[in-house]
Amino acid sequence: MSIKLLLIDDDISLCEAVRFMLTKKGFQVEVAHSAISGLQKAYALKPDAVILDIMLPDMDGWQTCRRFREMSDVPIIMLTALGSEQNVVEGLNLGADDYIVKPVTADELTARIHALLRRVSRSAAGHTNGREPILTVDNLVVDFDKHEVTVDGNRVDLSPTEFRLLSVLSRHRGRVLPHEFLLTEVWGPEYVGEVDYLRLYISYLRRKVEKNPSKPSLIQNEWGVGYRFG
Repeated sequence: MSIKLLLIDDDISLCEAVRFMLTKKGFQVEVAHSAISGLQKAYALKPDAVILDIMLPDMDGWQTCRRFREMSDVPIIMLTALGSEQNVVEGLNLGADDYIVKPVTADELTARIHALLRRVSRSAAGHTNGREPILTVDNLVVDFDKHEVTVDGNRVDLSPTEFRLLSVLSRHRGRVLPHEFLLTEVWGPEYVGEVDYLRLYISYLRRKVEKNPSKPSLIQNEWGVGYRFG
């Protein structure tokens, strides 16, 4: 069965070009030219991944990404002309799983889609790898089957990428995990050199699960090597 993608972009000619090149790569591509129609199509079609522009006519991509995260864990790739570091951080912080700056080649976009879907597949299968379904460490409780995290009894909302990272760290509790290992496990081998991605998401996790993010006790640095959980 072919992978089903939903492309949300108001540039009609670009949509046709992207749909054409992705269809040639074997994907099934549906298109929406506004945020509202994109959200409606996503609900009806249940795509394997969403490719989302930021500059949309009715609701910008930031708000659209936030809406998606309220209703679904569908993988989201932001594909946009806005390429500043602030834009990238904003997109990832709102729950996007990847951020690509236009223009992009068919080969790169295809590789990023496959890498993202592999990460999601590994995360979904993770509970079968001999791990307890619920982890409790001090005031932190992680329910892997329900994808729920609580701190002091209060639910903490994690993006899919944040949850995958926490899952990998906790599955290897007490071990020092090198940067390269975490990047490969959470993002895929294509990201093995993107240490800044890892640092960014570690900081997100610490803000959400640590009692004192500036003095973390759960997710600890091993300088020059990687991170250790617990």
